[in-house]
Amino acid sequence: MLFKSSIAAGLIAAASAAPTTTTTSASSSSSPFGAYSYPQEPSVNSASVASVASFAGIPASEIPGADVPVAPIVSSQVTGTTSHGPYSGTPTTTGAVTTTALGSEIPVLPPNPKETGYVPNGLLHDPQPVPYQPAGGLGTNGTEPVYRVQSDFDYESILLGLYQEWIELDLFHNILATFSEAEFTAAGLTPSDRFLIEFMADQEAGHATLLSNLLGGPGGATPQCTYNYPFTTVHEAFDFTQKLTRFGESGVWGFQAHLDSREVAQLLDQSIATEARQQMIFRQFAGLFPMPVWFETGIPQSWAWTLLAPYISSCPSNSKRLAWQNFPALTVLNQPNSARINATQGGLNETAGFGPAAPSSDPPAGQGCVGNNVTGFDCSAGVSQNRSIALSYPGRKVYLEWENPGKAVGPNNSYVTSTSAQAPQFVLWVSQLNATYSPLMNITSMDGMNYGMTIQPDVSTYEGDPAINGTMFIALTDANITYTAFNLSGVNPHVAAGPFLYQAG
Repeated sequence: MLFKSSIAAGLIAAASAAPTTTTTSASSSSSPFGAYSYPQEPSVNSASVASVASFAGIPASEIPGADVPVAPIVSSQVTGTTSHGPYSGTPTTTGAVTTTALGSEIPVLPPNPKETGYVPNGLLHDPQPVPYQPAGGLGTNGTEPVYRVQSDFDYESILLGLYQEWIELDLFHNILATFSEAEFTAAGLTPSDRFLIEFMADQEAGHATLLSNLLGGPGGATPQCTYNYPFTTVHEAFDFTQKLTRFGESGVWGFQAHLDSREVAQLLDQSIATEARQQMIFRQFAGLFPMPVWFETGIPQSWAWTLLAPYISSCPSNSKRLAWQNFPALTVLNQPNSARINATQGGLNETAGFGPAAPSSDPPAGQGCVGNNVTGFDCSAGVSQNRSIALSYPGRKVYLEWENPGKAVGPNNSYVTSTSAQAPQFVLWVSQLNATYSPLMNITSMDGMNYGMTIQPDVSTYEGDPAINGTMFIALTDANITYTAFNLSGVNPHVAAGPFLYQAG
């Protein structure tokens, strides 16, 4: 029986020209994680094959693929149990990894003339390379794919993605370890739901393996870190996780189309499609409508890193450092509380813990929607919960607080927040296909913090689709320059603070 399986993920190590097994040395005295290495040589799990053959009732030799070696997954190589909590040490290295900067910002230029000439009239305009395939496309000329990063932009983008996958792997396991089965049951979740969380953690192990291999294996990848989470209840955990998976997904949508390696972008898309499903599931677990938007938005890498960094306590000494910027922190003081029957009635500071993805805190008895069991006013875990009272609305006053630059954040407090912007004047709302500005008003400063207010805009992507909805992003800028989904990263030199995850729906 002839069987041939060619899996891109299994070809990455060979394409990267990395040795099958590489060990990056790290002294156990300087890091509790030990050396970061993982086997890249595919192997056959004979016990698993025997189990499959026994269940099928036929010899393994008759089952296609049973004798095909499988690539192993990455292990964090942690000695004992991963710890959680804030970092209290002193950083030995600070700041993002850098080289010579050729300018202060990317200029806004007119369209490339080559991209405005094609006439989409239903006809073919050029000879076809083969029957049934129109001319054009990238990576369609028969060249063998090379599954590895091809530039500094590729490397730093995928490295950021790996940091995200590692925290998700830990977070999903941590939720299961932190809360009892009784607490899950009280939140409306079953043993099957707990298994779904465990399965999603397994998915993250696969994603971490894929991205590690795309980075060239142990020599180019980075190990798992320790983390600090802001939740204390099951509902808070789910709200935090739907926010964390939101910026994990949106961070990839923001850069994947810009990657030099189309092969890497292809595999990344196939992993982030699963990430999108995870975000939807955690919204369902949090009692939110699973997908209240028509389009998912993309954000720049520095936005994603700013959102992620506060939740990473420390990393091993052999971790790879990132090039992306950490902006000063922005907070919505009257963030809608999705755990309330009326999300906007709670007043100020109804979030738990800290950071730009801080979850909605559990409200006082009688004011919460978890377990309310009234149609339209219930936010218990469910496939779909249609809230009669919107979480936010156009015209709502949104009160803001933001820090000055120069604060130590992220792994080992080794990154420093910065901005090249002038004083902020606008609030940038990024959701779906839209980038919308509203004026920043009533700006004051007190005790080293800054305060202001804006009005939630009333804009739509298309008729019937309010642009500002779902778990979305806001930032403060010094100008209201027009940017769109594809060139949004151009706004970074004008970001004074943020982003923050605004709970619009």
